[in-house]
Amino acid sequence: MELDPKRLLVLHALAETGGVASAARRLAVTSSAVSQALARLEQQARVPLLDRSGGRIELTAAGRALAERGRRIADELDGAGRDLADFGAPIAGPVAIGAVPRYVPVVCSAMAILAERFPALEPTVREQLAAGAADLSALRNGLVDILVMICDADEAPPTPAGTEYQIRIEERYRLVVPAGWPVLASFAELDGVPWITGDPGSAYDCAFERLIAAHCLTPSRLHVATTPQAAQVMLTAGLGAAILSSSTAATMRDVAVTQLPVPGARHVRCYYRIGVGGPSPAIQATVTALHQATLLAAEAVAELGVLEREPFIKPGLGIPKH
Repeated sequence: MELDPKRLLVLHALAETGGVASAARRLAVTSSAVSQALARLEQQARVPLLDRSGGRIELTAAGRALAERGRRIADELDGAGRDLADFGAPIAGPVAIGAVPRYVPVVCSAMAILAERFPALEPTVREQLAAGAADLSALRNGLVDILVMICDADEAPPTPAGTEYQIRIEERYRLVVPAGWPVLASFAELDGVPWITGDPGSAYDCAFERLIAAHCLTPSRLHVATTPQAAQVMLTAGLGAAILSSSTAATMRDVAVTQLPVPGARHVRCYYRIGVGGPSPAIQATVTALHQATLLAAEAVAELGVLEREPFIKPGLGIPKH
């Protein structure tokens, strides 16, 4: 009997996280990839590994035994990585991280990961208050080595020379209105109503401009909210309709999330400097820690049980987008 060690790692991730979606986030793969790997592992093992009869997936006795083998494989791989690190130069020195306010908590989580794994690294954090979310001037001017920003997928800024980026999170937009508004059957009903949008050039502003142009809408007035907290207060006060990311909309209180389709997607992107051979070890370690912190944050939001679908987290460093 041949068992694929990679599939044992998938089973181990499922055992630790408790679900297919959460295991997929940990492994940075799709939920369908996890399901396929588990199905193939059961075929190889020739015994049931998962009990799907209840409300959630449980491991059988055989599944628990193989998951323990997967844990040992994971531990050995971690140990191998540490052994190799001992033969190379330690990852050390300064690295400056810039981030929009909403992503700063994730950056702080990444700092804790770096402090544990790379104590000689000296990361600093800079909150990036840009006039527009597409402002990459801090990266161009050398103020930061890594910049995490939010942008509209179709209106993203040009990638500065000497940098690459990865899409960390991709989310759909949702149309949100105050709870007291009537149920909307079409976008035409939004003509002549007040709106809440973001700063010029922000992801929400781009989505808003695209939507009103597509449906020939004329807002009666415009309010500007630069943070989810401000958007929440304005929506609660009934000041207007707003376009928000699906996760932000799902966690809002006392609002109505409509079913009207909003085109486009919002990206959280991580830009980083590269040299001739790619990013430096310090930058690569930091980008990887940011990815791991993003997975942890997504897991925390998913556990609230308010999302329409599981957050889509892109793979980590190794598949750069540019």
